[in-house]
Amino acid sequence: MATEPPAPVDLYNASYGQYSADAQQAVRAATYGEDLGQTGWMTADELRHFSTLLGLTASSRVLEVGSGSGGPALHLAATVGCTITGLDVNAFGVQTAQEQAAHRNLDDRAHFQVIDASQELPFDANSFDAVICNDAVCHIPGRAGLLAEWFRVLRPGGHMLYTDAMVVTGLVSHDEIARRSSIGTYFYLPPGENERLIGDAGFDLVEREDRTPAAAEISRRWHDARDTHHDALVALEGDRQFAGLQEFLWCVHTLTAERRLSRHMYLARKPD
Repeated sequence: MATEPPAPVDLYNASYGQYSADAQQAVRAATYGEDLGQTGWMTADELRHFSTLLGLTASSRVLEVGSGSGGPALHLAATVGCTITGLDVNAFGVQTAQEQAAHRNLDDRAHFQVIDASQELPFDANSFDAVICNDAVCHIPGRAGLLAEWFRVLRPGGHMLYTDAMVVTGLVSHDEIARRSSIGTYFYLPPGENERLIGDAGFDLVEREDRTPAAAEISRRWHDARDTHHDALVALEGDRQFAGLQEFLWCVHTLTAERRLSRHMYLARKPD
């Protein structure tokens, strides 16, 4: 008997629009340990690791694609001292990021714009020393064109780094695909396809890391933290939204813990 597909649920508008709610802050703290205001599978330690791989310094000009509510970008601006431009298609996220930058006196180094990264980027060639994109490429159509734009705006010798949690490495049912995709648009791909696209865009692949355990752990902790704050979150989200997000998070945990869906990090360099 055919089953009804899961109803769409809203992760990003809810998370960004309710960023400062006590329950959301408590959930982030329990999920990540060090709350950067992030929405994804990246911890602060992982961000610092990525920053080291990119070789970021106070003089670096950085582009973050899929900057969300701005937490990771602001952390880099505050700790590394780099100048960073964050792009996101979600206006709630960009507004929150701008407010947080002003509140933390970082708006001279961190700037945020509502931009659809699947289109041509409004920056000159060779404008940035580094591009970073955490768990967002899976939402953006036209990956070949996206990588070509990153190549264009990076200076020669600059690096780009992205994570992709949609590498299919086992059997995944149509029900699981539907549940995993219930919060938005997603693009899944087989092992080796990211590497091919990176090379076709002109980059030299420097390193690939399997970051699947991080996605399995964070999704479990996020699910459990939300369960702990059930009543407060239901008051914010409603019963259907709460239940849908819980099912989404547990689906992520199951698929990654069983390594049927993997998360990889790719670091690449634009040749001189």
